[in-house]
Amino acid sequence: MTDSNTTNFINPSTFILLGIPGLEVAHVWISIPFSAMYAVAVLGNFSILFIVKMELSLHVPMYYFLWMLAVSDLILSTSILPKMLSIFWFNSKEIDFSACLTQMFFIHCAAVTESGIFVAMAFDRYVAICDPLRHSTILTNPVVVKISLAVVLRGGMLILPFLFLARRWPYCRTNIIPHSYCEHMAVVKLACADIRVSSYYSLSVTFLVIALDVFCIAVSYIQILRAIFSLPTKDAQLKTFGTCGSHLFVILASYIPVLFSALMHRFGHNVAVHFHILMANAYLIVPATLHPIIYGVRTKQIRNRLLQLLTHKGM
Repeated sequence: MTDSNTTNFINPSTFILLGIPGLEVAHVWISIPFSAMYAVAVLGNFSILFIVKMELSLHVPMYYFLWMLAVSDLILSTSILPKMLSIFWFNSKEIDFSACLTQMFFIHCAAVTESGIFVAMAFDRYVAICDPLRHSTILTNPVVVKISLAVVLRGGMLILPFLFLARRWPYCRTNIIPHSYCEHMAVVKLACADIRVSSYYSLSVTFLVIALDVFCIAVSYIQILRAIFSLPTKDAQLKTFGTCGSHLFVILASYIPVLFSALMHRFGHNVAVHFHILMANAYLIVPATLHPIIYGVRTKQIRNRLLQLLTHKGM
């Protein structure tokens, strides 16, 4: 009798997500920090959305982009965590083929969109610090809308070919994905075909997005730092630097784990598979958890508004 997991098929009806191979006995324990991070990410990012929407003084480009970042974080974490936790808690490993591709799209699209949001935020800080008198005339609401649409459309247009290519491959080896979510290459590696097109395109998108966006952010912050160090007093320098400090923390919290994971995949051939998968989850989930905490702690307007809400509810 042929095993159902290795039966020849062109379009599988379902895939089987293994979670974290090699650590199945520890799935329940691993779920504790991940579920805690998800709770913090959901609560924190919804708080950001609520505060930015309700506080009229925050209706400026910087906080519009922060609002977009919070939405992207919610999409990214919600695309991964609920299914992963259902694997850990209920051994619910099956995922429909179309649902798998949908999850793949939202995960990768949100990740690319977030990178674009960081560029938009860096540009906003550049104009605010290097050309403050023209900030309101350069970054008008229509311009912010156009930038936002461009960021979202770029993410969708770059990731849609992932789905088209993944759907056309014949899957005749197995439908078992040794991962906790439908990561693009983890899925297409199951195809019994030459998948170099998918591999090269995925690598090209990763290089294009990270290299281009990091370059733009670096150029912006080089100009920002030059403007800060040209200020006459230390107090003025510290105060100005503080206005973009939150953004720098967010960039570091987002790109450093991605860089570490990329280097590990490139050079860490002897690293255990379960460690690779843990890192693949962490570099997507940890930033979504840290973003609202960083902005909540370092942004005075958000911190004060949140304290007002908590104090009012406590009365």
